[in-house]
Amino acid sequence: MRVAVVDGQGGGMGRLVVEKLRQEFGNSITILALGTNALATSMMLKAGANEGASGENAVVYSAGRVDVVLGSIAIIAANAFSGELTPRMAEAIATSNAAKVLLPINRYGLEIAGVVDAPLPIQVDHLVNKVRRLFDTGEHHSRV
Repeated sequence: MRVAVVDGQGGGMGRLVVEKLRQEFGNSITILALGTNALATSMMLKAGANEGASGENAVVYSAGRVDVVLGSIAIIAANAFSGELTPRMAEAIATSNAAKVLLPINRYGLEIAGVVDAPLPIQVDHLVNKVRRLFDTGEHHSRV
């Protein structure tokens, strides 16, 4: 399974996601770090991503070439991450055939009703569990 983790700004959320994915799956998945900037990509690579790329074209090009896209809900919202996530990036992610597993982070003017506001590490644990279910059931194969 090929998984893309999308993050911006300092890359802290993406770093945590990559670390937890690597702990859970070892080398049985390929993790592509897609940063809106080089710092975010670098943080995810240091955390164990197999490959990394930065910027608009990298995200747009890669969004449709993975089985699963991971990140905060903001990755499908134009101009998130203080404008780092461009409208083209958001559209490419939102329209990708890849499964999207998104963290319900209530920031960037996005409030998700019915979601318990839990600390980031707990939310990332839930995200990794969802990826595990996709991996175990093979559900991700029908999307790409």
